[in-house]
Amino acid sequence: AGDPSRIHAEGMRARTALEEARAQLAGLVGARSREVVFTSGATEAITAAVWGAVRRSVELGHRPHVVLAAVEHSAVRQASTAFAEAFDGSVTVVGVDRLGRIDVDEVAEVVRPDTALVHVQWGNHEVPTLQPVDAVVALANERGVLVHVDAAQAVGRVPVDFGAVGADLLSLSGPKFGAPPGSGALLVRRGLRLAPLLVGGDQERARRAGLENLPAVLGLGAVAAALGGTGPDGEGRLSAEERAARALTDRLLAGLARTDGVEVLGEPGADGRLPHLVCVAIDGVEPQGVLLGLDQAGIAAHAGSACASASLEPSPVLDAMGVDAHRSLRLSVGWDSTDADVDAVLAAVPTVVERLRALA
Repeated sequence: AGDPSRIHAEGMRARTALEEARAQLAGLVGARSREVVFTSGATEAITAAVWGAVRRSVELGHRPHVVLAAVEHSAVRQASTAFAEAFDGSVTVVGVDRLGRIDVDEVAEVVRPDTALVHVQWGNHEVPTLQPVDAVVALANERGVLVHVDAAQAVGRVPVDFGAVGADLLSLSGPKFGAPPGSGALLVRRGLRLAPLLVGGDQERARRAGLENLPAVLGLGAVAAALGGTGPDGEGRLSAEERAARALTDRLLAGLARTDGVEVLGEPGADGRLPHLVCVAIDGVEPQGVLLGLDQAGIAAHAGSACASASLEPSPVLDAMGVDAHRSLRLSVGWDSTDADVDAVLAAVPTVVERLRALA
């Protein structure tokens, strides 16, 4: 593939393909094409959002102050802490209830006129709880402070409309909904100018230096276009996948809840949760043993966050919720998951748990 920044024929073909992918992704998430900045993934997008907001605050003469919920992803927590403290600023962490949902009134109490950035997840990455995104964004807009939405778990799973929600920044991950690894984007509201995280070139309209990963970007655009289309029956592809995923996780939730010593974590109601995630706490067994037992049965699962499943530390998300942070099991379904997959999980979990409890 040619370099999209060059004006020779190969470069111009690459530029055309790149901009088509940008328009395809923008169409899926209700954004203008010019608001899409391609990144290597959600982690870079989040880090770029925090860096830009913090630098903007410093340039305005403030010590940067960032507000986030205790259940935010580690990329949000760590970037916010590192960059705020680097400029003698601070981070305020807002608590959550036992479902993992933040209180908008508590957010309102801690947002200050000099707040650099307010974070809010669209949906949590460990438990499926949806957050009051509209209310938090409206609060931030009313106070005149920037707001970033981490939609890595939501884009491609539920309808996301960047323009309608009114956020300043929104991060997303391509692999979370079927695009190639190394693909993601940061949406930047039109008219908002922030210092780029990556410097050294004018790619992405000088908002992110470095040659674009064209194969990954084109894959991201293709998946976005497919999800934005309709099936043979006329139903939107995204709507159909959401409905199918929710039917599978409904069955998982009902079946797992019947297992002795299993507690469903997060919002159980369909209207308040992401369609593709299930998280439970299993009493009396260590998560590593459950994961290994399920793996032997051909089932890939996580304990806590997918980004920290190798860690032996308790989940900070579950700890913030005040539930068992040591013995969680996280399952997700995708576009190719079937009822047979759910049957396999519901058959394997009680067997594995019973065997581990007997050994204990």
